[in-house]
Amino acid sequence: MITPETSTERIKKLDHLSSGFLYEVSSSATTGNEKDFDQVAKYLQRLKDMQLQNPVLVGFGIKDKTTFDTACRYANGAIIGSAYIKALEQPGDIQSLTQQFLNQVL
Repeated sequence: MITPETSTERIKKLDHLSSGFLYEVSSSATTGNEKDFDQVAKYLQRLKDMQLQNPVLVGFGIKDKTTFDTACRYANGAIIGSAYIKALEQPGDIQSLTQQFLNQVL
């Protein structure tokens, strides 16, 4: 996990030691909370400019098509957690609810 407070030196070390992907935490807030995602763009651009060897996925604050698309401009993908769990709390079967959620995000 990489946060906005993680130093460049530590990011490079984590990238070197990792395999799979790096999880870019979009902010130091709790997942599921509202964020001004535009403020996160500068941090994500800094990571993108580092040209890390591992794919990077952004998490925390990714909840809809707008935040998903913004995250994907700077990273290899995005992780949606809390918003998906909330979608599953609606009445219906998991496959239908999942498809509806994906249709709204993608």
